Amino acid sequence: MDSSGQGGRQPRIRHNDYGSLQPAELGAWTPTLSVSVVIPAYGAQHKLDVTLASLASQSYPAELLDVIVVDDNSEPPLRLPEIKPERTRLITSDDGKWGSGHAFHCGVLAAEGDIVLRLDSDMLVFREHVEAQARWHHLADHLVVLGHKRMVPYTEGRPTPEEAAKAVADGAAAALFDLAESQAHWVDEHIERSDALRTSGHRSYHVYVGATGSLRRELYHEAGGMDRALLLGGDSEFGYRLAQTGAVFIPELDPRASSWHLGLTQMQQNRETGKRYREPLVNQRVPQPRWRRGAAGRQWQVPGIDAVVHAAGADAADVIATVDGLLGGAVTDVRVSLVGPWSELSDRRGDPLQDPQFDLRLLRENYRTDQRVRLVEADPGRDRAVPYRFVVPAGWVPTSGALQRLIRLADQRDLGLVQLSMASGDGRPPATARFERSMSFARAERVRDEGEDLDDVVAELFDDFLLDGTEWAFQPAAEVTGRKKELTDWQGKAAHWRGVAERHRLAARQAQLRLDYRAGYAPTRSDRLRAWTRAQWVLHGRRIALGLARRTPSWGRAMVPGGLRRRFRALTRR
Repeated sequence: MDSSGQGGRQPRIRHNDYGSLQPAELGAWTPTLSVSVVIPAYGAQHKLDVTLASLASQSYPAELLDVIVVDDNSEPPLRLPEIKPERTRLITSDDGKWGSGHAFHCGVLAAEGDIVLRLDSDMLVFREHVEAQARWHHLADHLVVLGHKRMVPYTEGRPTPEEAAKAVADGAAAALFDLAESQAHWVDEHIERSDALRTSGHRSYHVYVGATGSLRRELYHEAGGMDRALLLGGDSEFGYRLAQTGAVFIPELDPRASSWHLGLTQMQQNRETGKRYREPLVNQRVPQPRWRRGAAGRQWQVPGIDAVVHAAGADAADVIATVDGLLGGAVTDVRVSLVGPWSELSDRRGDPLQDPQFDLRLLRENYRTDQRVRLVEADPGRDRAVPYRFVVPAGWVPTSGALQRLIRLADQRDLGLVQLSMASGDGRPPATARFERSMSFARAERVRDEGEDLDDVVAELFDDFLLDGTEWAFQPAAEVTGRKKELTDWQGKAAHWRGVAERHRLAARQAQLRLDYRAGYAPTRSDRLRAWTRAQWVLHGRRIALGLARRTPSWGRAMVPGGLRRRFRALTRR
């Protein structure tokens, strides 16, 4: 069996296509990694008893398997039943928090196994459930394995812990429930549609929904662990962060390693309410898919793009044009890191117009109150929580839809890196902008050899793309500034004439009201006719001023609108 997962060279997996990995045959290999099964639990002692009974009959070596049950402060407290794995312990979640995510995190902190397998407390697992997942982790250290399950109607005592333990030991757990009465989980359809996640690319993490799944304990901590503030949706959010750490997601589909979920999940029982609760919490932390963040102009806890602009030695006008272009485009959840020697700015007396740091001072004052812009001394590097990183040279301005087009290109082709070359035309060397997918670089850093170029590894694992930035997404700052001034002038003129037109419209309306009033109270039919005629001339003059009528009217039926003719007939009938 490949031992690369035990400190050796890590396998290079393109996108999420793990087909190059060859897991061992169940029952025909010798495991070496220890497994800690962590079970967050709250109440439902009878279901926990069945879960532990099924774990007592696993095919994985008992000396490499331990179980940690984390009681999330149940009332009455949970207890360990008679039928359970030999190395099982019960702890209570701490820190005054609660929820399955918090309880699971407490269990991982107490775990000592090389592999952590999360299991809900209402699962009846088949005999090879642990073994099947663990075999993958012997191949690489950045795999996330998802266990298979089906939901079944459950009545307490059917089966009993004794019946469950015997059925699992005999390899007959599949016969405990009627398959025809069970329900598949929604992730099964996605897994089938994507060739068992091999073609799902950067979207593979969407199916990480807890219940049963495993990963290396070091990978859990590297990704930051569960967000204990999330009572629901924590699995989805943690799956996203695992992907951002470079993880590969693998569904374990061997029927001998399946499981029964005893009853429906909480989300299945309260789908709409649960969705409403989860959406704002997850959207704050998970920028993808982008359509979930439907409100334009909003700022979020985790931005969609981290942009970096180097300000040192650059003209302030060029930097401002670039930063404003990034912030003013169609994609609004952008965070800009403006890199420069800001600590060198002092308050010493001197001529402000001759200050050698003149441009830096202008930039600091321009953006010091903008929460979307960070003034940093050095490039902050990749923030793994943010899906994209965009390094932009000062003096080049992205068009309004540039970021949107870059995201679409990168997602459609599953690219890890897009480089945009811009030639200025003034003799200076071309500038280059870089649009990076964070998860791609995280994976590349994990598997590259010493001294190997990181971009080359990204291109090998995820592909890269080179574009002419001037034709595709960027404009020189000088051109944008000139067009912006011209546009501003035209906008000012348009605003002026809109004001003139509005004043004429109001004056015409007032004249109409006055003349209507006089016509309505004219004593004779001829008086009403004269008043109506005066009204038409006044209104016609207003229309000429607004450019809505000809200067020489053709007297006749066509000149008088239908509404005015009806009003005249009403007046003359009085």
